Amino acid sequence: MRYGIKSITMDDIARELGISKKTLYQYVENKSDLIGQIFQQKISLEKQCMAEIHREATDAVDEILRIARYVIQELRQLSPTTMYDLRKYYRNTWRQMEALQQKYVYKLIRENLERGQAEGLYRSNLDVDIVAKLYVAKTSMVVDEDLFPSRQYNIEKLFEEYIMYHIHGIASAKGLALLAMHPAIS
Repeated sequence: MRYGIKSITMDDIARELGISKKTLYQYVENKSDLIGQIFQQKISLEKQCMAEIHREATDAVDEILRIARYVIQELRQLSPTTMYDLRKYYRNTWRQMEALQQKYVYKLIRENLERGQAEGLYRSNLDVDIVAKLYVAKTSMVVDEDLFPSRQYNIEKLFEEYIMYHIHGIASAKGLALLAMHPAIS
């Protein structure tokens, strides 16, 4: 995650683990298989974290802010090179991650929108289906290296601006008042 995928070899991984490359290949077929397994595990852990955030959040605004803090924390650990390598050299894994975002994140945000409406924190006239899909599409744009090159934009700041944009677009007056009482995202 820190150094990118392409620059790390199976020899590097075996050496770091203190095992032989032959032993490593008993667990994975090749580097592509390893990358796929790593990201499947990452996705599983992310789902667990999101479920915990949902349980612990006091309201919909608190939940979306906690999600944003989690995402920013994850982005801090992720090299832009890793995203580039994943898109270019491990397209199947990239597509799986995009599918997760389109399905899981959509469901997560849709539930947050419904919760916010029920709590009176989000505008009652929102079309939750459309807004959830817009959220997913815009999130993909935030990590688009062509649109927001990492050498020009700080990904954490970019995501924070995006979340504030999102909340201000959906919040009711009551939700905006509650948002003002929350600490900054990062």
